[in-house]
Amino acid sequence: MSDAVTLDVEDGVATITLDQPERRNALSREITAGLRDRLEHVRDEVEDARAVVVQGSGGAFSAGGDIAAMKERLNSDESLEEAVKTLERTTSETLALLVEFPLPTIAKVDGPAVGAGANLAIACDVQLATEDASIGFVFRQVGLSVDAGTSYLLPRVVGTNVAKELVYTGEIMGAERAHDLGLFNHVYGSDEFDAKADAMVERIASGPTAAFRHAKRLIDEGFEKTIDQAMTDEAVAQGVVFDTYDHEEGVRAFLEDRDPEFEGR
Repeated sequence: MSDAVTLDVEDGVATITLDQPERRNALSREITAGLRDRLEHVRDEVEDARAVVVQGSGGAFSAGGDIAAMKERLNSDESLEEAVKTLERTTSETLALLVEFPLPTIAKVDGPAVGAGANLAIACDVQLATEDASIGFVFRQVGLSVDAGTSYLLPRVVGTNVAKELVYTGEIMGAERAHDLGLFNHVYGSDEFDAKADAMVERIASGPTAAFRHAKRLIDEGFEKTIDQAMTDEAVAQGVVFDTYDHEEGVRAFLEDRDPEFEGR
């Protein structure tokens, strides 16, 4: 696995850190490959994981596309077809894996998240930010259209017309404006960020994980369904979740007037 991305698992929380601060954690091939490897490792091998946190080191979440790689491509003999395939194999595949990840995912955004780095943040289920965080879909600055899932992710968060404005202008938004638009769930002061973000992560990670798997899938699929189909699929999922330990524990806790102690099964 790439040293540019680290993984720490503690108390059911798998924390994945982009760790190339000298490059502001730009989504280089090394970073994207490392992120993909870590996600696959958690999905396939870490049985006690109940939530995933994605964060950047050194005061930046991610500066987005790798400008050095863009320059290299301009000066190379790589064909257009090869360039497109490379993009699909690297950033696109990795972000698709994150969007479809079966566990709850949380982005801890401290510093800038721009371009593909902004998509990395909103590809997670929940975004927690410091007051110094910023986010922008700045593809226009390098004369590019959108990629890394922008056309799928951004309109689902802010609506089609606002998504177009953000892409057309390349605006880099401060934390409060991003929060107002729904790009950040919560914004915390820098001095309290770790404590409050970790409390939110712990609340999510201590929930009924099996039920969350179905809830996440149903919400993501809901855009393409009729209300009747959505409710039918929800009923099928509940039929599966009814048979879990956490559902039984939740009912017992409610009847005993205490907080449930879910085990993720």
